[in-house]
Parts: sequence; C-alpha cells; structure tokens
Amino acid sequence: MSSIFVLILISFFTGLAAWFAFLWAVKSGHFDDIEGPKYRMFDDDKDKVKEMDKDEDRDEKKEKNKDKKKNKNKHESNDEDKEACGS
Repeated sequence: MSSIFVLILISFFTGLAAWFAFLWAVKSGHFDDIEGPKYRMFDDDKDKVKEMDKDEDRDEKKEKNKDKKKNKNKHESNDEDKEACGS
C-alpha cells in the first residue's frame, strides 16, 4: 500500500516538473513562431544561391585580375629582355 503512495508522489512531481518546463519554454519564447521555420527553409536556398553567385563572380574577377597582372608582368619582362639585347 505504501508503494502506491510513493509511486503517486513520484508521478505527481514528475508531472509538475514537466509543467514547469513547459511554462518556462513558453515564457522564454520557444513557441512564438511555429509557422515560420517551415517557410524559412525555402528562403534560405534563394539567399544561399545569391551568395554563391556573388562568390563565383568575385572569384572570376580575381582570376581575371591575376591573369591581367601575369600578362602585364610578361610584357614588362619581354620589354626588359629586348632592351638588354639592344633591340
């Protein structure tokens, strides 16, 4: 008989703890926007694609600038070689 009272008390306090955990979650804002995340996953893809496009454009510009610098350096070195040879 005493074990039933112990089990009832344990279940009561477990339920009470669950209730307080729920109240804490509500007050701290965990249930403010339950609809937003399912729509937000669609927006993230668009933003990531835009960021990736910007990154690719930036990388392409960097490569073009590197190529220009290499070509410029080649032309300068060719000019120096010609001057050294007396041409």
